[in-house]
Amino acid sequence: MEIRLLGPVELRLDHHVVDAGPPQQRHVLAVLAADAGRPVTTELLIDRVWDEAPSGARRTLQVYLTRLRRLLAPDGDAPVLPRRSGGYVLDVAPERIDLNRFRDLIDRARGRPDGEGVALLRRALNLWTGEPLAGVPGSWAERMRRAWRRQYVDALVQWAEAELRCGNAGTVLGPLTEAIGEYPLVEPLTAVLMRALHLTGRTVDALDCYAELRYRLVEELGADPSPEVREVYRAILRHDAPDGGLPRPTWRTPAQLPADVPGFVPRDPELARLDEPAALLVLSGTAGVGKTALAVHWAHRVRDRFPDGQVYLDLRGFGAGAAPMGSAEAVRLCLDALGVRAESVPSEPSAAIALYRTLVAGRRMLMLLDNARDAAQVRPMLPGTPGCLVVVTSRDQLTGLVAAEGARPVPVDLFSPGQARQFLARRLGTDRVAAEPGAAELIAERCARLPLALGVMAGRAAAHPDFPLARWADELRVDRLDMLDAGDPATDVRNVLSWSYRALHPPAAQLFRLLALHPGPDIGAAAAASLAGLPAERTRSLLADLTRAHLLTEHSPGRYAMHDLLRTYAAELTGCCDSDTERAAAVGRMLDHYVYCGQAAALRLEPHCPRLVADPPPAGVLVEPCTCERRALAWFTEHRQAMLAAATLAAEAGFARRAWQLARVLAGLLHNQGRWQDLIAVGRLAIEATERLGEHRERAWAQRFLGCAQAHLRRYGEAEAAYRAALDGYERLGDTAGRAGVHFALARLAESRGEWPLMRSHSASALRLYTEAGHHLGRGRALNLVGWVHARQREWADSLTHCRRALALQDELGDRSGQAATLDSIGYVHHHQGEYARALECYERALALCRRFGDRFSETKVLTHLGDTHLASGRPDAAQAAWRIAGQILADLGDADAEQVRARLTTLTGVAG
Repeated sequence: MEIRLLGPVELRLDHHVVDAGPPQQRHVLAVLAADAGRPVTTELLIDRVWDEAPSGARRTLQVYLTRLRRLLAPDGDAPVLPRRSGGYVLDVAPERIDLNRFRDLIDRARGRPDGEGVALLRRALNLWTGEPLAGVPGSWAERMRRAWRRQYVDALVQWAEAELRCGNAGTVLGPLTEAIGEYPLVEPLTAVLMRALHLTGRTVDALDCYAELRYRLVEELGADPSPEVREVYRAILRHDAPDGGLPRPTWRTPAQLPADVPGFVPRDPELARLDEPAALLVLSGTAGVGKTALAVHWAHRVRDRFPDGQVYLDLRGFGAGAAPMGSAEAVRLCLDALGVRAESVPSEPSAAIALYRTLVAGRRMLMLLDNARDAAQVRPMLPGTPGCLVVVTSRDQLTGLVAAEGARPVPVDLFSPGQARQFLARRLGTDRVAAEPGAAELIAERCARLPLALGVMAGRAAAHPDFPLARWADELRVDRLDMLDAGDPATDVRNVLSWSYRALHPPAAQLFRLLALHPGPDIGAAAAASLAGLPAERTRSLLADLTRAHLLTEHSPGRYAMHDLLRTYAAELTGCCDSDTERAAAVGRMLDHYVYCGQAAALRLEPHCPRLVADPPPAGVLVEPCTCERRALAWFTEHRQAMLAAATLAAEAGFARRAWQLARVLAGLLHNQGRWQDLIAVGRLAIEATERLGEHRERAWAQRFLGCAQAHLRRYGEAEAAYRAALDGYERLGDTAGRAGVHFALARLAESRGEWPLMRSHSASALRLYTEAGHHLGRGRALNLVGWVHARQREWADSLTHCRRALALQDELGDRSGQAATLDSIGYVHHHQGEYARALECYERALALCRRFGDRFSETKVLTHLGDTHLASGRPDAAQAAWRIAGQILADLGDADAEQVRARLTTLTGVAG
């Protein structure tokens, strides 16, 4: 069997080309072959085959993999494409893939006598049958083509130089001329062609070749040819170099890269960004995220592009013990690496920098400056002319280098779940991780998928091969930072994090500590300002400081998060550095922020909802303005998880009043969005908080909302019990409007159960009690409820009478939620009276209102009725569109009513078919 990638993707069995399937299937084969012998995850396969994966990509991929298995093992032999814990592995000998043979031949040619080396290099170049991965689309294929072409060009130059040394100058002219036509700016190609032309008596052509290269470089890059090419040109003018030898520098060629990381876990997006042309790269990320490992691994991959050497410096920007390296020391070490004797180094720093830049001018060198503290530490080591590549790693974003020097930033993030699994498998063995996948996943998550932490835990587990991984996962549940201390200060996670913390100025350090008190998955700038009790602008500046130091991540504009280990470290710090009073005040301000902001947004969406707290907010609490419904909805959507977590924290920390206030603000939002499980949690929390406060009216309200959520989840018995408890509470309080609200809810519950007489009774009670209480908003909604009861009993005239009275009152009050519900009811009546145009008008108005104030659950009801009317009026396509939107919303909400909508769509599809 043979797989060819250096041309069209081909599969050969017994020296015959086998049909490898449709283009995408060949694409899958190419991805697996490029990483033969290594697991390729499903996610990575999908990402490399489809730049934008279609909805059925995973299923399609499985089909291709099944077909490929049959193709690769036609006689039922041992599986060639097994699935392992890390993904799918193309388990074939490396030499069965032409790309591997190409690389092997090149490696074997190095160090061989020229005669043997030429033969090996010829065989390597002959493996190329055309454009690599010809016909394979997508960004992955293009990246591979670029990388492999570079390897091809390097091999071509290596072969041509060997041929020249063997006296075969004429042999190389055709291939080199053709290659330069494709790669006109690759200077080593031109240099070796110039020498070949000169050696074959075509000196004028050699000089023309140089002139053409120089013209192109000036026109396209604004640069002159490299010193090596200029030296070949001068040698030809002197009629030197009859043996074709390249001029060699007289200086020392440094090779200082640290050893490559064993078992390196691929980081394809970062590696692709590093592969893009640049003169200055900045890899930044949080402590322990693997910046150095990535930089060193990539540097080893590309070191052949830098024949003048590779310099490595640890600038000691963050660490224990020694102070950050000064620029004078750094330049002196660079000069030493280049062979400059100590007595020849100028004592004046500016003169030393000038000497350094003179020596590297025009050279092809790789400079790896590790662990930089700031941009000022790096700038003296930046060469003054093109040719060299400088790679910098830092915990700081070094935005100054990006802004002033045009550096390309390469953010280095935490491992993905798949990368964390792969890391553990490479350190502990695939079988051990596969035997306890759940424990391995827990270890990864409790280490925050931070490579340093994973390395410490892998080291502990490797030292005890008989211990189950579950033991290590359990120990990480508590005192996790203690567990991540391996006895070495350089790998002690708490110690490594402290280096970043100690570099902060005091206000930023205090904000970092206080952020551990915030319970949500992330935090906005205004909430952070309230937590710290600082003005908005000052807080944004401090958040920017923490983000630059990679102690925070701004994962979306204005939203900040820290990984679990940083949160644990910050919690330790605030516990020992901030007093109980300071922490309690910070939590109180943060809770007030969510209460006041939530109330402002709720009032914007529903002006009739009760006002829970009075303006102005307490000192130090920042309230974000909600100027329109759209912004109010966006605020709720963005902060829902944080508010839920804040309500829970308030209840647990003894802030009972703020707990029920947050619950009350959240309840309407959660109801409108159909988030019933969250509403149950909020209802129970509010019941407990109001019991603690002795707030009986609010307790009855909480029981009613709890019942509402349970009813929507079809827990009818629990819902009725909650409603009855609320009704008892309101009766003891003599709260007529409260009793009316419960009867309203009981009527809806009776409807869900199909108990029409009971629904009629409760709806009538709700209308009567709202009227007695003078509660106009409730009376309008109850009128619509009574009208809906008549509609469900096909009493169309009575239904329209009540609903039109309801709509008039709601128009007067500006009750948009009530208007939407009533318009839906009137549309329903018009539909059943055959007045489809009037029904559609009502539904469209109701739909616009629901969307305006974010009532997604009611939107699904209106969309369902709208689809019914479209279908009845002979527009099945419009019906299908409405039902699909409704079904998608209900599916997003996990609502059981999604099944009814799917049934409508299925029936419609069946009729159409």
